[in-house]
Amino acid sequence: MTDLYRLAMAVLQPGFEGTTAPDWLKKALSDGLGGAVLFARNVSPGTAGLVAELRAENPAVVVAIDEEGGVVTRLEAREGSSFPGNRALGVVDDVALTERVGRQIGRLLAETGITLNYAPSVDVNANPANPVIGIRSFGPTPELVARHSVAYVKGVQAAGVAACAKHFPGHGDTVADSHLELPTVHASLDQLCARDLPPFEAAIRAGVRSVMSAHLLIPALDPEGPATLSRTILTGLLREELGFDGMVVTDAIEMKAVAAMYPPVRSRCARSTRASTRSARAWSPRRACTRSATRSWRPSGTARCGRSVWPRPRAGSWPSRSGTARSGPRWRPTTGRGSRRRAGRSPSRARPG
Repeated sequence: MTDLYRLAMAVLQPGFEGTTAPDWLKKALSDGLGGAVLFARNVSPGTAGLVAELRAENPAVVVAIDEEGGVVTRLEAREGSSFPGNRALGVVDDVALTERVGRQIGRLLAETGITLNYAPSVDVNANPANPVIGIRSFGPTPELVARHSVAYVKGVQAAGVAACAKHFPGHGDTVADSHLELPTVHASLDQLCARDLPPFEAAIRAGVRSVMSAHLLIPALDPEGPATLSRTILTGLLREELGFDGMVVTDAIEMKAVAAMYPPVRSRCARSTRASTRSARAWSPRRACTRSATRSWRPSGTARCGRSVWPRPRAGSWPSRSGTARSGPRWRPTTGRGSRRRAGRSPSRARPG
């Protein structure tokens, strides 16, 4: 098995069916697969045993789940979450309470052996017609969202579980569902900088270990493709301007927001790693998703600021350093090399995790 194949495997996080690990997943983990994502379909009274089964094949595997509280729960999907959701916490506006909720959710995951929580949503719910964020957001203002995002991140990570700020660079001002089509954010650059980015900056300063990219078209930042596949947004803005050096993970790569533009899953995974993600997440309960994604994966070979835009992970692990926010002039998008017009492709419009 080549080193390149192992590097490709290390940045994939497929889903799977059932409450036991299928043979194809165990084989992939032994070959260097870096992660796996649990959904409600995988949860049972024996979930801790399932996680242990995954670790037996790869002790460094990142086991992830979406456990936001409120309406988004996997471990408590049958009976409903024991914890208030983000909007309820925002209305109460007690950051100490939000941190306690985050810590308790983190403890619940840690007891099961889960190491990465795809939460919190740090989107500012600026559009009441938003079909996918809504009460998953702490509220409609950046200040409110920022302080509760920081509290939630601190709580989860105090329990020994990595938190993930999502959906970068902000999914709160959309009227389309990215599970079904590609939403467009029509805000100006100044509006994005004043409203959508501050909660992410706050989470980065608080040491959040992971950031999830959104399947959004944001013409003010990059008019040519979704944020998940944009080097301008993920490298230029997130890594270079905001200084984030943790793990960048995609939203589910099968979502129609990106699947309709680039039908082969291997194309989407390759493009996202070139853009700067260190992990491509998939719902897919199929071995084919993992195998296909590795076939055409190639590092871009392009380095900026001393860091290659393709990931160099320690197999199955997120980087040891958390991000820090940099001071300096506000980032502005640029056009030119590294930003190509995709002729003949009109973005289809395509629910984030």
